[in-house]
Order: sequence, then C-alpha cells, then structure tokens
Amino acid sequence: MSDILIAILAIVFVLGVAINIHEFGHFIVAKIFGMRVEAYSFFGLGPRVFGFKVGHTDYRISAIPLGAYVKLYGDEGAGPLEAKDSTAEQVPESELYELRPRWQKFLVMLGGPFMNFVLAFSIPLGIALYMGVPVNPSPVVGTVKAGGAAEQAGILPGDRIVKFDGIESPSWDRVRDDALLSPEKPLPLTVERGGQRLDLTITPSKFMQQGQAGGELDMEPDGGTVPVVVGSIQSDMPAASSGLQVGDWITSVNGKAIKDPTEMRTIVGETKDGPITLAVDRNGQKVDITTSAREKDGAYLIGIGFDQNLLNRRESVGLAGAAAYAVDTNLRILRLTGKALGQVGTGERSARDTVSGPIGIGQVIVNTVFSAGFFGLLSVLTMISLSLGVMNLLPIPMLDGGQIMVLGIEKVMSWFGATLSMAARERIQLSGLAIVLLLMVTVIFFDVSRLIGN
Repeated sequence: MSDILIAILAIVFVLGVAINIHEFGHFIVAKIFGMRVEAYSFFGLGPRVFGFKVGHTDYRISAIPLGAYVKLYGDEGAGPLEAKDSTAEQVPESELYELRPRWQKFLVMLGGPFMNFVLAFSIPLGIALYMGVPVNPSPVVGTVKAGGAAEQAGILPGDRIVKFDGIESPSWDRVRDDALLSPEKPLPLTVERGGQRLDLTITPSKFMQQGQAGGELDMEPDGGTVPVVVGSIQSDMPAASSGLQVGDWITSVNGKAIKDPTEMRTIVGETKDGPITLAVDRNGQKVDITTSAREKDGAYLIGIGFDQNLLNRRESVGLAGAAAYAVDTNLRILRLTGKALGQVGTGERSARDTVSGPIGIGQVIVNTVFSAGFFGLLSVLTMISLSLGVMNLLPIPMLDGGQIMVLGIEKVMSWFGATLSMAARERIQLSGLAIVLLLMVTVIFFDVSRLIGN
C-alpha cells in the first residue's frame, strides 16, 4: 500500500469518525423524538452528488468536501449548507423540528457534542480495559542531560519533585505537560534531596515540532529497572554493521551496568563518537559488541530502537480504574488545550504556533499513522473528538452552541410576548457562517505560514 493511500485513509478515518459521530448524535436524538430527518450527508456540504433514500431520509455524499451535516424538516439551521429543494413534500406538523418544544430542540443540538464526548471517553476506556493503563512513574529524577535545562537548574538524579509551578505533589505527567507549554519560561520547583527541600528555578529548553513550539526539561524519571532489549536497528547507522541483532538484551555499556534505556542514551551521548562496548545477552549467551555513535538530530546515536512492549509498561485495572483513566485523559487534554489558548490570550504564546487548521490536523494524523500505525490514531481521534465537541458548544451561530443561544434568546423574548422573526434568524445564520468561514481562513493561513516557515 502506497504512502499516499495510507495518508488518505488515515485522514478519512479520523475526521470521518469524529464528524459523523457528531452528526449521528443530532440524527438519533431527532429520530427518538419522532422528528423527520430530510437529509444526512455523511461526507461534504452543499449540493447532493449521490446517495440513497430510506424512508423519508436521503443519505448522501455532497459536493464540498468539508465536514458532514444532518438536515431536519423545519430546521433552517442547515439551510446555508445545501441547495434549496423546491420539490419538498408537505410534512405533518407533528414531525417538524420548528414546531417542537424548545427543550427537545435543545437536546437535539446537544446530541452532537454529547456523542463526541462519549467517543472521547470510550476510546481510552476501551484501551485501558484491553491493554491496561500506562504506569506513570513517580516524580523522581532518574537521569539528567548534560548541559540541559535540568542540570542548569541544579537538579540531580535522585531528586524528588514535590512542587512544580505552584502545584503540590505533581505527577511526572503533570510536570512534563506544564513544561511542554512553557518553553524558555522560568518555572519554580521544589525538590526533596537528602531529607531537605530545595527551591529551584528551571527554564524548559525550546524545541519545534511541526511548527509548534514546546518545552522540555532535559531529564527523565526513575522508572525502575527496565530490560534494554533491541527492538529495531536502523540500516544506515553504526549498529547495523556491528553485529547487534533484534532481540539482544544489552546489559552494560562501556563496562557500566545499565538499568533502563535512558541510562544507555546518557552513556552513549557522553561517549560521543568514541568506541562503545556493549555486553549483550543473546538467548542466554554472552556476546560483546563494539560499535560507535553518530550525530543525528543533535544527539549521538548508535541507531537502535528499544522493545516498545517493555518500555510502554501497563498495569491491568478493572472497570472503575479504566473509567478513572478515561476521565483523567480527557481532563488532561482539556487542561492542556485551555492553558495553551489562555497563553494565546495573554500574549505568552503565538496564535500561529498554537492553533491548527485542517492542514495542521492532517499533518498530525499523517505523522502519527506512519510513526505508530492505525492503532496510534486512536489517541489523535480522542483529542479531535473532544475538541470538536467543545468547539461546537461555543455560542457562535451555525454551531450547536449558537443554536442553543438562539433558543435561549427566544425563551427570554417569549416572556415579553415577542418572537424572533424568520428574517432575523436568517441574518443570525449568515453572520455565523461568515464567522466560521473567517475562522477557517485564519487557521488555514496559520497552517500555510508554518509550512512556509519550516
């Protein structure tokens, strides 16, 4: 299968599932209340290209390849999305969306975001039940990169982080996440060393990935002993010609016993391009391998990958533990997203380097499928589905939140015996369409400018 086909299938899978689960939420709630659904476009907006009809509903593919939608009889909210149908049949008033109570309309609008939240919760829940939850290491420093941010801050291996950027007793993931959003920004932390607490300040090193700026602490946690087993060998690197084989268990480097891959990386980095001697356990036999490192992407590497089954350690949990992990995963995504957008609002981060449009999202999907396979796309699908659910609750006309806002306005007006005219509704919808198109143009501009800048 060609790389182009894989990329296309990955994008269609992630965006297709996230968008259609949203539209299915509107669809199923409307059906439950007996509202007639005129059209369900699985793919695209605008004029119908082809499809099939079941009952009163036209299931279709539409011309403009942007999203999907559900059109209810009597609902003009999707009017700007499709061509007008002059042959529409007379529909019983009992099936018209427009004549239903506001609470039913509210639930129909809420159905889309709700299904996005259900999907975002279900994916990590299913993974946790099937594979267990990742072992989150204690906030104890295992290794410190020479000359990196942690060493400059005075952090030593064995230090326990007891406070980070104002957060008491943080997890290692929390420390890493907060640093990720704070490149080159001094952050206070407190470590426990030898029974005493020391107040330090660390400035995360800045790195760029896919046009996005991030921060890293240049230190790794003490994850306990992890067998260092070769999982892959790069054909163009020194390890390929050294006699090293996939499945070899590396027990020492330059005569020093190692307990995890991070310690091996540190020793190799310190040796640079000098000779490196590896003691290897190969099916119970001791083998000595001599190789060297080569500089690549700013680091000295011998060109091996480690067995991911040993690195990505997980522990089995029951339903309650899996549900807690799923909730924590979603809250973590929301916290990171909210903090990043808050930094944009305060000027700490550039909107260009933070907000992604369809091109940027496509890049993330493609990079993920080639690095982690289609299974790796599940984490991306979780983030996109959650973001889509939240975004659609914003009070912008054309979005679900805007429709809910209009229902609220109508309710308040009804207290005074007034109604919202059809002309006013159309103006609201068109203004919402203009806002959405402006936002789309803006994020696409950000995507293109990042591509050019790279």
